[in-house]
Amino acid sequence: MYVRELKNRSGSISIQIISKEKGRYKVVKTMGSATVLQKIEELKKQAHQEIKELKKQLELFESKNDKLVEQVFESLQNSNIRTVGPELIFGKIFDHIGFNKINEEMFRHLVISRLAFPLSKLKTSEYLYRYQGVSLGIDSIYRFLDKLNNRLKPQVEQIAFEHTRRVVGGEINVVFYDMTTLYFEASDEDDLRKTGFSKDGKHQHPQIFLGLLVALGGYAIGYDIFEGNTYEGHTLIPFLEKVSKKFNLEKPVVIADSGLLSKSNITALEGKEYEYILGARIKNESDKIKAEILSRQYSDGDTISIELPDDKRLIINYSDKRAAKDAYNRQRGLKRLEKRIKSGKLTKSNINNRGYNKYLKLDGEISIEIDYDKFNQDQQWDGLKGYITNTKLNDKEVIENYQNLWHIERAFRMSKTDLRIRPIYHHLIDRIKAHICISFTAYTIYKELERVLYKEKSTLSIKKAAEVTHNMYQITYQLPESKQIKQKLLGMDEQQQELYEIVLKNF
Repeated sequence: MYVRELKNRSGSISIQIISKEKGRYKVVKTMGSATVLQKIEELKKQAHQEIKELKKQLELFESKNDKLVEQVFESLQNSNIRTVGPELIFGKIFDHIGFNKINEEMFRHLVISRLAFPLSKLKTSEYLYRYQGVSLGIDSIYRFLDKLNNRLKPQVEQIAFEHTRRVVGGEINVVFYDMTTLYFEASDEDDLRKTGFSKDGKHQHPQIFLGLLVALGGYAIGYDIFEGNTYEGHTLIPFLEKVSKKFNLEKPVVIADSGLLSKSNITALEGKEYEYILGARIKNESDKIKAEILSRQYSDGDTISIELPDDKRLIINYSDKRAAKDAYNRQRGLKRLEKRIKSGKLTKSNINNRGYNKYLKLDGEISIEIDYDKFNQDQQWDGLKGYITNTKLNDKEVIENYQNLWHIERAFRMSKTDLRIRPIYHHLIDRIKAHICISFTAYTIYKELERVLYKEKSTLSIKKAAEVTHNMYQITYQLPESKQIKQKLLGMDEQQQELYEIVLKNF
């Protein structure tokens, strides 16, 4: 603060006390005005004295405020500060989708924990207590899991389906089906966990199969669990019929990869009057069809259609990009085989016809060598991709629909990496099913957050969005005089604020 002399139009001089805050000047007090020099000097002297008094009052006030602030902070403990980001973000979406209709607080905690910190159930218990102040003993969690699946799975799937129908804008006319292997960190089998062929090379681990049905965009419809030694081709029709009956699906077009391609599956789909688009194994076709495929000269983007019996057709598409990828993978597989043969680690017992082992042949009793002729012959198939369909869609529409199959592949990838659905450490069947039910719910929420981030053109990836919730805090404090309990979100960084505002806007 300082004293200012202000000359008036009348010729008098006003004496003022001025303060400056944040670059702005403010009149604190006008002491008076005078024309006589002696009176002006007297007013200035009074102003300087007033400034001294004002500064003393301000110091006393600030000191009192400082003490109050210190009292508040001295009363705080670690338990007054909570990580509220997961509940603030994922909890809001949980409610928006409709999972809050499931009146089970523990289910909510387990789903949101799976989204924010995908840990073991023991670690989840520790997280909930440490960060959320929720005391859930591991035994109570396991007791809940024992009864969760049979009671909640139908409701979870119904809520997810209704949400998906809203997102896609009405009827679901196209569905995508695929299966994946979930393995267990245990060596014993039971009625559900069986040792079988593993897509992930975990043949020594007991496993189960998870079948997943999604709509366009990868939005969840339903799932089912199958014994680990089940042939995946035998799962499609029972699962599809069960889901169709439950949700009254009007014979959607079924899209699946070549793993589901079998004569029995196609016959069953046609018998139930389903239209389908399946990935074709063109190298397994008849000699006549293979000859017809290879008789053509292909340029990038070329497509041909070959009529098959019973109103089916085989569509072949060629891509330069796919050809380059196929060639690269063959060369990489060949180098791997050559390295293994040279090291002596490849023996007769290792031989099977999977992958690039098809290029191996036995010479005599113990000598193994690479069949380079077969390797070179495979080059003619580079870049070719086949599709079998009984739909009336044109070739381009068939290919475009099949290409959306990546959504379900990504669904599994998100579940396995971001949500860490595997490996599974549970041994009891009910707990295994409960674990998958929680992961399915978490995936539905994850997809919805991903949708709105894309819609709002956010710079945040879905994975980054989950990470920034870890450091969104709320403080609970008591006012020292009124003793009133209050809660306040702590200041957020730019990414946290962006995520928070997107969620508030959309949910």
